[in-house]
Amino acid sequence: MIGLIFGDTDFPIKILKTIKKKKINYLIIDLSKSKRFKKDKRSYSVSIGQFGKIINILKENNCKKVMFAGKVNKPNFSKLKLDFKGIYYTPRIIRASKLGDAAILKEIIKILTHHKIKTESSLRFNPELNLKKGNYSKIKPNNHDKLDIKKAINTLNNLGQYNFSQGVVVRNKKVVLIEGISGTEKMLKNSKSKKFRNHGVLVKFPKKKQDLRVDLPTIGLKTLKQSKIAGLKGIVVKSKQNVFLDKKKCINFANKNKMFITVK
Repeated sequence: MIGLIFGDTDFPIKILKTIKKKKINYLIIDLSKSKRFKKDKRSYSVSIGQFGKIINILKENNCKKVMFAGKVNKPNFSKLKLDFKGIYYTPRIIRASKLGDAAILKEIIKILTHHKIKTESSLRFNPELNLKKGNYSKIKPNNHDKLDIKKAINTLNNLGQYNFSQGVVVRNKKVVLIEGISGTEKMLKNSKSKKFRNHGVLVKFPKKKQDLRVDLPTIGLKTLKQSKIAGLKGIVVKSKQNVFLDKKKCINFANKNKMFITVK
């Protein structure tokens, strides 16, 4: 039995499909904003503040292992439903939320560990979603692109205080934007250039000291399309430390639009 603690994005859908195919016993703790798993008979819709309920569900089903996947948005704490354990643990979640969504997940993992519930890697059942080093498109970064990539990687490596930042956009060796709490989509929207087309790069690497079992940088077709609209030429992720959805569609889109997908 594995507990699937799911948020939003398409990553949880991929995991669930694999788990059903392999006939693995599971239950879902649905933390998604839209409650997208409510039709599944093994799904439990709960509030992030109902820690007592979450822990009881896991223990009653003899579930000693969990897996996180999908985006868990920062909740509105003033409207949060709390149970007894929620009242006890929520101050810790509020403090963590100031550091971003990933910090919320880390705090939940600590709470579960205290209750002897182990957290598994989100890629345990879907290793094929993790790209290895190489270039996956027909187009490869040229020397100019490589300078942008180097600048982006150095920028992320020097952002110790911004532990919520996984992404950066660099164009002409200049940092356009660094990912904030609002996420990659907003960063890309604000990176749009009227002057430059097919120029610049999005680099998404895990945060420093990140728990690589959860919250890996996730790229999909939507990210490629948003990068194209922003006028960027390519996307770079870190080898074996990424989640890459819709790989074939992404590669086809990149090839069609003369963009590169590179894994460092």
